[in-house]
Amino acid sequence: MRWRAAVLGASGVVVTVALWWLAVTLLAGHNAMAAQFAPVKAWQALPALISEDRLFEHILTSLKRIAVGLSWAMLIGVPLGFAIGRIRWLEQALSPTLQFLRMISPLSWMPIAVMSLGVGEHAVYFLLAFAAVWPLVMSTSAGVAHLDRRWVQLGESLAATRAEMLWHIYVPGIAAHVLTGVRLAIGILWIVLVPAEMLGVSAGLGYLILDTRDRLAYSELTAVIVVIGALGFLLDLTARAVAARLRGDA
Repeated sequence: MRWRAAVLGASGVVVTVALWWLAVTLLAGHNAMAAQFAPVKAWQALPALISEDRLFEHILTSLKRIAVGLSWAMLIGVPLGFAIGRIRWLEQALSPTLQFLRMISPLSWMPIAVMSLGVGEHAVYFLLAFAAVWPLVMSTSAGVAHLDRRWVQLGESLAATRAEMLWHIYVPGIAAHVLTGVRLAIGILWIVLVPAEMLGVSAGLGYLILDTRDRLAYSELTAVIVVIGALGFLLDLTARAVAARLRGDA
C-alpha cells in the first residue's frame, strides 16, 4: 500500500508539472515573458540562486523564524488551551474574545506590528506567533475537554499530586491533540511567513521573492516559489512522521 501511494503521488507530481509546462507553452505564444515561468527555466535558475543569491542562507533564516514563531505560539497557546479546557468559567469568559481574534487575518496586523515593534525581526515574530497560536489553543482545549474522566478519577483516587496528574494523566491524554495543533500551526506559519518577510527584512524566502521580482528575474522567482512549496511539503511530512512515531503508529 505504501508503494502504491508513493507511485500515485509521484504520478500526480509528474502530471502537475506537465500541465504547468503545457500552460506556459500555450501562453508563451502570445506573451514572451510567460516563457520565463516554465519548469525548465526554473530548474536552470536554481544554480544561480544557490551560488549568487545564497539560497540556503535564506532558507535557514526562514526556518529559524518558523521555529521562533512556533515556540512562542506553543509557550502561549498550550498553557492557555489547557486552562480553557480545564476551567469551565474561564472557557465561557474567553471563548467569544478568542473566536473574534482567531478570525482576524494575521496579515491585517502588519501595519500595527510595524508601528509598534518597528521594521524587522520582532514584527515578523509577532505575526508568526499570532498566526500559529490559535490552532494550538483550540487543539489543546479540545484535548483536555475530551480526556477520559476515568483517568482523572483514577489519579485522584490514588492521591496523585498536581504535578503527577499533569505529567502522568493530562500530558499523555492530550498529546495527540497538541501534535495535531502543531501540524496545523506549521501549515499556517509557512503561509504567513512569505508576506511577513516583506516587512523590511534583508533575508528570507519572502525577501527573496521581492528581490527576484525587482530584478525582473522571473525564472528565479519561479524557482523560489517551487522551493517554498517543496520545503512546506517536507515540513508537513516531518510533522506527520513525528506525530505518527509518538502515537506508536510507526
